[in-house]
Amino acid sequence: MPKRKRAQRPASESEEDYADNSDSSYDETSRAKVTQKARKARHGHPASMHVINTVEPMRIALLEWYDRVHDARKMPWRKKFDPSLDVEGRAQRAYEVWISEIMLQQTQVATVIPYYNKWIAKFPTIRDLAASDIETVNSLWKGLGYYSRAARLLSGAQKAVKDLHGRLPDNAKDMEAKIPGVGRYSAGAISSIAYNHCVPVLDGNVHRLLSRFTALHAQPKSKRTLDVLWAGAESFIKQSKRPGDINQALIELGSTVCAVRDPVCSECPLRLWCKAYQRTQPTVSYTGAVEADIEELCLVCDTIPSDEDNGSVTIFPMKAERKKPREELDSVNVIEWRSRNSRDRWFLLVRRPQGGLLAGLHEFPTLPNLSGAKTSASNMAEIPYTLLQELLMHPPSSHNDKEPLTKLANSNSSYNVPKVIQVTSVGDVVHVFSHIKKTYRVQWVLLEGDELPQFRPAVSPGQCARENGSRAKNPKGKQKVSEVSEVKLNIIPQTPSARWVPLTQVLDANIGTGVLKVWKLVEKLWTATR
Repeated sequence: MPKRKRAQRPASESEEDYADNSDSSYDETSRAKVTQKARKARHGHPASMHVINTVEPMRIALLEWYDRVHDARKMPWRKKFDPSLDVEGRAQRAYEVWISEIMLQQTQVATVIPYYNKWIAKFPTIRDLAASDIETVNSLWKGLGYYSRAARLLSGAQKAVKDLHGRLPDNAKDMEAKIPGVGRYSAGAISSIAYNHCVPVLDGNVHRLLSRFTALHAQPKSKRTLDVLWAGAESFIKQSKRPGDINQALIELGSTVCAVRDPVCSECPLRLWCKAYQRTQPTVSYTGAVEADIEELCLVCDTIPSDEDNGSVTIFPMKAERKKPREELDSVNVIEWRSRNSRDRWFLLVRRPQGGLLAGLHEFPTLPNLSGAKTSASNMAEIPYTLLQELLMHPPSSHNDKEPLTKLANSNSSYNVPKVIQVTSVGDVVHVFSHIKKTYRVQWVLLEGDELPQFRPAVSPGQCARENGSRAKNPKGKQKVSEVSEVKLNIIPQTPSARWVPLTQVLDANIGTGVLKVWKLVEKLWTATR
């Protein structure tokens, strides 16, 4: 066979390396880029290095290992595929796998097991979950973090019951398209484990495992990198009789053996074919740097810097550049009401919106993301009044108001308006989410009155528009705007779900870890001032 001709210039994703205007010449800059790329090509490696072929012996070794260890961590959701199950039986397995997979996102197995057991005891079927509510769901999820996952499980179950005959879809494509919170990975895991479909998975563990297996040193989240890794994952399950077990084996291997730090290569059933492992063995011929046709060269990998090459498989995958979390300052107000006639102590909690950060959880009244002059001590002291004006039917008036807002709300003086006894600065609590670093500036606000204050009723957007319109017709009246929150106080589109909670029940409410830190800080203040 005649030797294949080498390409005259390196292939690239675009023609940006070359002048493409008809009236321009091939300049020196373009020539330098081509020369540099050609030089890199002579010392590169072929793209085929990252393609997994002859997979059958690898699958045999992987499954033999998995059959020995599959029950080692006693995961209650891990069961062998049962081909005798009917439609309802497989749908039930899909439900169980779905719950476990969503819980396992960003969470360790040992942490998830007790949560999973409590969940299945409370919601043994998808219909039981669909009949529940966000309060009950969040109470079971409390402490597991990433609370939007719980909300999506509830909405997904309700959609399945309403639109899909009470079952999750029986294929990955529909599952990803129709069930909230189910992406490509979750759909593949559920479909392969519950239905024995040949669908790949690629979570963080498999991403790391296959990056080492194929010696792929590339930007971890780029589309080209992910395409290579998804193709590798598919190679393992293609035409397999046990795709669910293979997927679980890859996940288990990445989690327990091919760990982020200190991988135990000697226990890996795939080490004979692992290119990262070959690279660490001086007696093994490494197929990384080879002479190859320029057209066949890998265009995905980045060069491994010599000062980072530690001679270990941990050089793979390439380290991602972590984005620095944005920083925000929130005013958190622990508002307490005490009766003049008893020792009862009640605390005000509001529920967050159903979507977004900490969806559906309760928190102390908060004004988020303050900056500049709004963080001054005088403005901070005014914030509780702003929040109470939004929440209470008859709020206390700020000492800065020329006309008490209680009179604006209702001129009937018989209403029991609580009095602000004190606003005490407690200190700061730092709580870091995956993408936000929150500083909670905490205040303890003490109210006193004869009766527990009532909340404002929710106002529909339509009613809000009508009332705002009627105010616009009044030339004398101007809507009052808080300088602190820049929120219209007389009419709000939707009053948050709020409630008074006795002192002894605050810790039992559905609150997140950050709010728990706030509560403990205030408790320290009370202890110190006794």
